[in-house]
Amino acid sequence: MEHFIQTYGYLALLIGALAEGETILILAGFAAHRGYLALPLVIIIGAAATTLCDQFLYFMGKFYGQAFLEKRPHLKARTDSFRMRLQEYQNLLIVGFRFMYGMRIVAPFVIGMSGIGIQRFAVLNIFSALLWTSLFGSGGYFFGTALELVIGDIRQYEFTLMGGIVLLGVLAWAFHFYRTGRLKRT
Repeated sequence: MEHFIQTYGYLALLIGALAEGETILILAGFAAHRGYLALPLVIIIGAAATTLCDQFLYFMGKFYGQAFLEKRPHLKARTDSFRMRLQEYQNLLIVGFRFMYGMRIVAPFVIGMSGIGIQRFAVLNIFSALLWTSLFGSGGYFFGTALELVIGDIRQYEFTLMGGIVLLGVLAWAFHFYRTGRLKRT
């Protein structure tokens, strides 16, 4: 398993960070604590992946946003709500949308539709990506450090702990989709 993480860990991080990647960043940070990955590379790769993904979504919103939403009226309320907030808190929302669970895909798309310039979004997007990956990657790293202080040698538990982190991430994801689906029905 150690060889697998050392060989494919960065690739898994790259792919995982392209989507909702909090769990993968925490896992990568924990793997860095265990010595399988390097924390600076975890942060750089995670930030690069999420920046590229969000830039792509920004351009999709900029060039195809209106036509896309016209074909999907069920997304209109969600995008309208974010667009209204964006008018008042542009910089804060551009930097903070990664921290708003469930908004990571919608937000850059709507920002692209809003007329905010490419350069402004790119600079704030890079800053936000570095902040986000630093917090979650370091969180996983320090989680490992804290566990080692409490448990001692965590080597015998590391894969169980990684499984627990994945399980918590899946449960958070499932709860989010259950809750948003329930809100849509009411």
